[in-house]
Amino acid sequence: MADMRKFTFPSSDRVHTIHGLQWIPDGPPRAIVQIIHGVSEHMGRYDHTAQVLANRGFLVCGIDILGHGRSAENGKFGYFAARDGWTTVTDDIRRLREDMGRAHPGLPYFLLGHSMGSFLARTYLIRWPGSVTGAVLSGTGQEPALVVALGKHVSDLLCRVKGPEHISDLVYSLSLGAYNKKFQPSRTSNDWLNRDEAMVDAYLADPMCSFVPTVSLFRDMLGGLQFIAKRRNLSRMDPNTPIYFFSGDQDPVGSMGKGVEKVVGLFRRAGCRDVTVKLYPQGRHEMLNELNRDEVMGDLLIWLETHM
Repeated sequence: MADMRKFTFPSSDRVHTIHGLQWIPDGPPRAIVQIIHGVSEHMGRYDHTAQVLANRGFLVCGIDILGHGRSAENGKFGYFAARDGWTTVTDDIRRLREDMGRAHPGLPYFLLGHSMGSFLARTYLIRWPGSVTGAVLSGTGQEPALVVALGKHVSDLLCRVKGPEHISDLVYSLSLGAYNKKFQPSRTSNDWLNRDEAMVDAYLADPMCSFVPTVSLFRDMLGGLQFIAKRRNLSRMDPNTPIYFFSGDQDPVGSMGKGVEKVVGLFRRAGCRDVTVKLYPQGRHEMLNELNRDEVMGDLLIWLETHM
């Protein structure tokens, strides 16, 4: 097994400490994969993915983003910041990329963002074009602009009325809480994640998962979705950066494949020249934890090897 190491650095908010993990391969690393996790989870859930990659010579790293995992100080889960949370989180992601680049100069460098992490990766590609060898977007999507704008308006209103740390059952039920409705009758509240019951049960049993995010996190994430959908922002991406999209065709975040194809279209219209798409039949949101995760990892490794 790869050697897993913990690390920390100060968040760009100048208040919190960011906690992260590295998986070190045996022998000199051939490339680096930086994982960006999704909402209501943490980097520890990616041990299987990281071990597979490390066994092929990839150094894998990632942080628990603000309000998640060990970076959620005093158990304050699901909260970025009172303001500019999306910018702060992407700045922290950039900090790790810079640190790893200094420690391992010249190595190919890939981002792998899942779900909200894919939205953050898409933000990264706009803010720092040409600074990675390639990007992998897992479980991504793009809700209609009016839906995103309405959700952001409601979340912003609640932030001002109730405070940024307020938790709204209404906002949750209209967003993340709605995804399970497509899988009725359901065994648990998170059947939408994947078809592997053991993986779903482990998620539900994890004290650092399945929490309800604050209204300010929803505000920040929806603002991020607006940012990554604007044509003028997309035009700032480096068109030569290879992009690999993979999702299940039963993933509600990706509107059962239609939302993924929508994002692919946005990238191609922005001039991206190397775009690969893989939709797995019957797969749900977490393809890296799905019943056919060995197939998914095999396809990922092929893409990475091809683009090194």
